[in-house]
Amino acid sequence: QLSEHHDVLYVGYVKKWNEIQEKLKSADRAAANGTYSEFGELKREETFAMNGIKLHEGYFDNMHLPVSGGNTRCSGKIKELVERDFGSYENWEKEFKALGLAARGWVVLGYDLEEKKLKNILCDSHNQGGVWNMIAVLIMDVYEHAYFIDYATGRKAYIEAFFRNINW
Repeated sequence: QLSEHHDVLYVGYVKKWNEIQEKLKSADRAAANGTYSEFGELKREETFAMNGIKLHEGYFDNMHLPVSGGNTRCSGKIKELVERDFGSYENWEKEFKALGLAARGWVVLGYDLEEKKLKNILCDSHNQGGVWNMIAVLIMDVYEHAYFIDYATGRKAYIEAFFRNINW
């Protein structure tokens, strides 16, 4: 049921992104200004829809376990990087879970290409909180739609279930 709900949301973001692309073709760029313009609003909402697509794709990929079984325990190079950048896996997990309670939308473990370091990032909205030059490694959706059907207001229980289903 939850997957079905997420699929509907995902398809909605794809449809809206396509609609925005069509409207951008005829938007009056000469009327662009900082207070309001159709072109400006379309470009703002384009990033919301695009990131809605990309964040959901990453979230789905995090929990997709191959038929042969997946690796639900952090190991190998990613574990080495987590331990290097957070002091221990436990430190990283504690911070990531705390961000899951603090965020309104997303928590992302990202790899900063300039600093060559992993960081936990809180994104309250699809197009707010992302960091330039960073690759998303692990994405957790904490919008209410991600957990409410199965966990009601039990976000902590959802976060624990998320961790049991990560495909490292």
